[in-house]
Amino acid sequence: MGASTISRIETGHRRLALDHLVALATALDSSVDDLLAGPDLEDVVIRPERDEHRGIIRWPLSRPDDPSGRQVVKIRYPEVTSPQEPRVHPGYDWFTVLEGTARLLLGQREILVREGQAASFDTMTPHAFGGAGGPVEMLMIFDRHGERAHLDQ
Repeated sequence: MGASTISRIETGHRRLALDHLVALATALDSSVDDLLAGPDLEDVVIRPERDEHRGIIRWPLSRPDDPSGRQVVKIRYPEVTSPQEPRVHPGYDWFTVLEGTARLLLGQREILVREGQAASFDTMTPHAFGGAGGPVEMLMIFDRHGERAHLDQ
């Protein structure tokens, strides 16, 4: 398989065809069965993902290929001592605070969302999150746009 074919597949300008699988498996020293294998459903343990640079811990609670297009994630944010740069993206975010108090910067407002409370908003409004007075644990639901904006940083 040529480099231009691979490039077109990667950019979505060409679909991967069945005849490409054999060449791809050979190049990867694998088998077609391994390439087509689904996720390992035997592993049911959710492991935290740490972002040491930002001090965030994430627990993905839904599978990446969830047909609803939604991602459910438990996130622990550190205390915010200086305002973050608010960001915008298409879609909606929803969260509930499990422990602590969240500082939500939403447009020109700073909103404290306490344990047991929830917030939902259009994410075309500039927004940022963090803990107020200590770390905060939140359960968040993202649509595809929110997932890319918040989880793929």
